[in-house]
Amino acid sequence: MSLRKPRSTPAEEPPRVGDALAALRQQRALSLDELSRRAGVSKSMLSQIERAQANPTVAVVWRLANALGVPISELLATDPVPAAPVITLVPPHATPTLRGPDGRSELRILGPLELAGRFEWYVLSLPAGGVLDSQAHAAGTQEHLTVLSGTIEVVSGDARQRVRAGDTARYASDCPHALHNTGKVAAQGWLVVVHGADGPSAGWSRLRA
Repeated sequence: MSLRKPRSTPAEEPPRVGDALAALRQQRALSLDELSRRAGVSKSMLSQIERAQANPTVAVVWRLANALGVPISELLATDPVPAAPVITLVPPHATPTLRGPDGRSELRILGPLELAGRFEWYVLSLPAGGVLDSQAHAAGTQEHLTVLSGTIEVVSGDARQRVRAGDTARYASDCPHALHNTGKVAAQGWLVVVHGADGPSAGWSRLRA
């Protein structure tokens, strides 16, 4: 009579922290450098974790979860994190909008929150006589305004420049700056803000007309 060897029970698979970490980081459009800064974990360690070449301690996983804004259980879950959709559609009613006191001047925020403080872009609408006043942003911050219709006067420090439809103005915004619609018809344009190394300043833009 032959004796069969008892079947060995496979060990429970450890949580795939690396897969979950990579998926969550990509969903939030975070580079390894940015996540490293937020979590206080070295870039090389993050890379090793994502490639399953290092097993992070609970303390490291906790810091990563806080930096990503998720419960620690989401990084330790054995189920894979759903992949981000190939195309994300934001309908008009879901686009945040800042309005001026007159209810007509507005900035429609097109950029995702994950990029706030690095790159921001807007659709700017100014009625005749409308003004977008801004305090100085962080050192090195620049703005890029493309006028689609009407005419907008750009003020950056002591400099002034009229920008007509089809023109693009690039100017420093680490000093007090403003956009004026000095014409008799409404003006519209695209506004892109590229922040300096220190991120956005505490002062924020305000619309008025």
